Amino acid sequence: MTDPLSAAEIDRYRRHIVLAEIGGAGQQKLKQANVLIIGAGGLGAPVIQYLAAAGIGHIGVLDDDTVSLSNLQRQIIHDTAGIGMAKIASAETAVTRLNPHVRFSGIAERLTADNAASLLAGYDILVDGSDNFDTRYASADAAEAARIPLVTGAVGRFDGSLTVLKPYEQSADGRLNPGYRDLFPSAPPPGVVPACAEAGIVGALTGVIGTLMAMEVIKLVTGAGEPLVGRLMLYDGLAARFETLKYARRRTTGT
Repeated sequence: MTDPLSAAEIDRYRRHIVLAEIGGAGQQKLKQANVLIIGAGGLGAPVIQYLAAAGIGHIGVLDDDTVSLSNLQRQIIHDTAGIGMAKIASAETAVTRLNPHVRFSGIAERLTADNAASLLAGYDILVDGSDNFDTRYASADAAEAARIPLVTGAVGRFDGSLTVLKPYEQSADGRLNPGYRDLFPSAPPPGVVPACAEAGIVGALTGVIGTLMAMEVIKLVTGAGEPLVGRLMLYDGLAARFETLKYARRRTTGT
């Protein structure tokens, strides 16, 4: 059982607590939550920062990379002094500086089909900020098997997208919610989608999508609003335009 909010925490989260949709009960849920984030990079950086600021009780971060100079244009949880550090160590330093009430677990591994079940044990929500399709499919399968929500996002050049997956639950019409493979049945052939090192990416874009991903986590934990289940949000940074597309389950039960 998580301890009640302290006087310092009540003062820190006062702007949450006065919201009818969150309140003291919702803030306590945030304190009790355990969230695992894949990646302390462009998307992971704002997710980690905003969830730490929001008072998520336990944040786990999976990343086996080190901070490089070329990361700093978009991975804002790191700084120049951290170049050469493990990203999980750099992220932990930032989280501790931001909010000492948050427990941070850095895991210098990559999520795979083989280790996913053990890595997800004890977590309530998985956030995928990875930059490759192998990890995206593995994280989707793992979250579905563990029956925990997955918040997943992707970015490229000036465009981004995000959605929330809960394929183990039924929608209002009694059908199972869609999963990742209902949205993306198969990964594109190698080389079709260039990495950001080749195609480029505007740094602020990762902040837009990562912040929206953090918002979805807060909604899932507190029960406020309507998460992006069965909906894909698209953002066109050049046109300053958002679109939301609905998608449904294509697979039959058990496939």
